[in-house]
Amino acid sequence: MSGVVAIIDYGSGNLRSAEKAIARAVHDGGLANAVVVTSDAEVVRGAERIVLPGVGAFADCMNGLRALDGMVEALNEAVRRRGVPFLGICVGMQLMATRGLEHGAHAGLNWIQGDVVRLSPGDPSLKIPHMGWNSLTLLSRHPVLAHLDAIEDPHVYFVHSYRLQPAQRSDVLADTDYGASIAAVVGRDNVVGTQFHPEKSQAVGLKLLENFVRWRP
Repeated sequence: MSGVVAIIDYGSGNLRSAEKAIARAVHDGGLANAVVVTSDAEVVRGAERIVLPGVGAFADCMNGLRALDGMVEALNEAVRRRGVPFLGICVGMQLMATRGLEHGAHAGLNWIQGDVVRLSPGDPSLKIPHMGWNSLTLLSRHPVLAHLDAIEDPHVYFVHSYRLQPAQRSDVLADTDYGASIAAVVGRDNVVGTQFHPEKSQAVGLKLLENFVRWRP
């Protein structure tokens, strides 16, 4: 029996959309994982893999995560010490950074060294927030990105005003262009994050989620 994919409920994120998309990816991939939405740190601590969605301001999301009793400690134990596979989505990806610079400087989880900074596209006609479909440029042969380039018209859906700027370029697994290069997928070791919403990205998103559930870092 495959283990639990835990989606963290901390008051921020498209939880039901993420749950339904991951459950569909599990089904379509012929997998047997259970997908649960939870705010219980002990469930997260014991999960086979962990998903952190996120919508809103960096500080609000980080404070929401810290407000769950024992959750940050459970995440650090499971992900950093035991190597449980982790996926951050949108602001959930940004929370992996060292700090967010939205309305002041706010500490993140510091799993991916770097800052979350405001979008500043060179083309003044490009609006903020960046909202809509953009193509991915794959920069790494990472297992979570496997076969995405074989999908016709591989576009993904973004909604964001800030972006993660990793200190190490090698942590960027895929990027997109929005008046400048934006980190669309980041990762190292057993953690990966997407600035876009795979749960809203149709075939590309479903394949990425299936790859994540299959991933054995």
